Amino acid sequence: MACRKNVRVAFAVVVACFAIVSRATVSDASDQPDPADPCYDGDRARRCVPDFVNAAYGGHVEATSTCGVNGPERYCELGPTSQGVCHTCDDSQPKRRHPAAHLTDPNNPYNATCWRSETLSAQPVDPASALPPPDNVTLTLSLGKKYELTYINLQFCPKAAKPDSIAVYKSMDYGKTWQPFQFYSGQCRKVYGRPNRAVITKANEQEALCTDSHRFNGAGSSASRVAFSTLEGRPSAIDFDNSPVLQDWVTATDVKIIFNRLHFPSAPPESSAGSSSTTTTTTSTTTSTTGSILGDGMDPKSDSDEPLKGNKTGADLLMLNPDQELQGHEPEKTTVVVPVTTASPSAGRTYHYAVSDLSVGGRCKCNGHASKCIPSGPGGTLVCDCKHNTAGRDCERCKPFHFDRPWARATVRDPNECKPCNCNEHAKRCRFDVELYKLSGRVSGGVCLKCRHFTAGRYCHYCKEGYYRDPTKPMTHRKACKACNCHPVGASGKTCNHTTGQCPCKDGVTGITCDRCAKGYQQSRSQIAPCIKLPSKIFVNQMSSDARAAGNEGGDEGDYDEDDEDNRHDQCGKCRSGTKRLNLNKYCHRDYAILGKISEPIVTKNWAKFTMNVQSVYKRNSGSRLRRGPTTMWMHESDLKCKCPKIKPGRLYLILGRESDGERRDGLVFTQRSIVIEWRDDWHNRMRRFQKRAQHCD
Repeated sequence: MACRKNVRVAFAVVVACFAIVSRATVSDASDQPDPADPCYDGDRARRCVPDFVNAAYGGHVEATSTCGVNGPERYCELGPTSQGVCHTCDDSQPKRRHPAAHLTDPNNPYNATCWRSETLSAQPVDPASALPPPDNVTLTLSLGKKYELTYINLQFCPKAAKPDSIAVYKSMDYGKTWQPFQFYSGQCRKVYGRPNRAVITKANEQEALCTDSHRFNGAGSSASRVAFSTLEGRPSAIDFDNSPVLQDWVTATDVKIIFNRLHFPSAPPESSAGSSSTTTTTTSTTTSTTGSILGDGMDPKSDSDEPLKGNKTGADLLMLNPDQELQGHEPEKTTVVVPVTTASPSAGRTYHYAVSDLSVGGRCKCNGHASKCIPSGPGGTLVCDCKHNTAGRDCERCKPFHFDRPWARATVRDPNECKPCNCNEHAKRCRFDVELYKLSGRVSGGVCLKCRHFTAGRYCHYCKEGYYRDPTKPMTHRKACKACNCHPVGASGKTCNHTTGQCPCKDGVTGITCDRCAKGYQQSRSQIAPCIKLPSKIFVNQMSSDARAAGNEGGDEGDYDEDDEDNRHDQCGKCRSGTKRLNLNKYCHRDYAILGKISEPIVTKNWAKFTMNVQSVYKRNSGSRLRRGPTTMWMHESDLKCKCPKIKPGRLYLILGRESDGERRDGLVFTQRSIVIEWRDDWHNRMRRFQKRAQHCD
């Protein structure tokens, strides 16, 4: 007794110590920071994927047939001998239930829980019936989200027959449409219309294939499994990240498994008791023997080699000899081995489907932009915990305002992180332009939408019309653009220079906003000409003032006072209006026609000297030395003061005159008869027409 007490005390001490250590471990773990995000390496993005899971675990499976749902039902299992063991299934009794939920519950090979279909009826099948054949049973599993599948595994119950023909389908749109995924059959061509064990190439690696490999696993026709590897033998699997075809191939939201034909054992239970085996090799014997087990409605005489459609015929329900299976070839349609002479009540009950586990291995599809999937919303819908500025249930798009580069799946080499648009903080929306992206060398393709704060442009990088840039603030400042505020009367427009803010002013108006009259002008009541020249004096313009100042350096002959200027103004008449217009007659009666830019004049000895850069010569006399380039132009001081003609330095002028007017001067001379017109770009073609028509001048 003392020894037992010591053992109990020691055990209690060990348990207490273990509890203390466990609490300490949990406490230490809670105090530690969360591990680094696997989607980032420091500040750099990198490809990340969710953990590999059994996507079917705990999932809801719909079965078109379940034993005991419609009331108690007898079924039989294959025994080690010819004598089978029969049981009763009843969905209303917990211990006798075999629901589809047993397919995705925890799988224990030592205490397997099975889903069982109803036993295949031995009653005749009406060919006109819209119902599927009695052995056509479907299992549908909804994954609840897109997964990238690696395998689909079916574990059949012990002592249960393994189906001969199985079709696996997948859906990528939550069950709206279905695509073939894989087929298994001992007669691929007959049942599914596909060749057996076709060679996989890049041309067909996204197609469902058919194989009879499940028949030759060394386990006979019972207590076995069927496993489908989605990428096995696919040529592009080695470069999966760069194969959109295979990425689409392994993607699924739902899986459907259809048992089309049962793989019957060679000897049904209870068939050998009190009877002798008989082997038949003729078509007529096949009909009678098969009908005793499967029902007289099954006609094995059909010799069609087309895929299975509608209700099956007896030829599609051939019972194969295991010896013939191991030979690796399909049996002849007229050769059926049925070692049974009489049908027993338990024979039909043996024929049912029984699966202990359905597992689907794969990863939650997040396109390399998330390391886990999390429940979201009231219904707990599974979504990716997206990183890399991506969004969507599968991280299948860039999140708003991150469209500077196109979305792409992350790879080991390039995480393809979505980049925000560069809008200088003046826009909340943008779009992607593939042409601009290509033109930029695949660097930037974002275009900002609805720029705010009076900005414009692809990047909201300049001020819109009517505003100019404030140099004291960065472009990202919400007040980087200031209004032009051009005067409504003094300015000739509402726009201003985007850099300086200078508004376009009317004649005689000055100021950055055109809000005052210039020197020598006074305000009028006219909105068309708000500033007019002072009527009391005629001031020589700044050009003449500079010329006079330069001329005074040459001697006293260039000196004059305001009284002389007033007297000369009184002597100025109106300039000849004909010198401001040009026609063919005037063109013909002038010796030269040139286009040039005039510089500031120098006034000396009653003459103003201009330097003119001749850009085009439209007309000249034969023997004239007039050429393109710099030349000298003269104007009498009185004509300069009277502005006949009116010359503005730095501008282009079309000048027509007579060379005889300048015989006493080295160069050409402006007179009141000279035609001087400020140049317009659209006059070039007009001058060419004058040149052609001048051939007919009188």
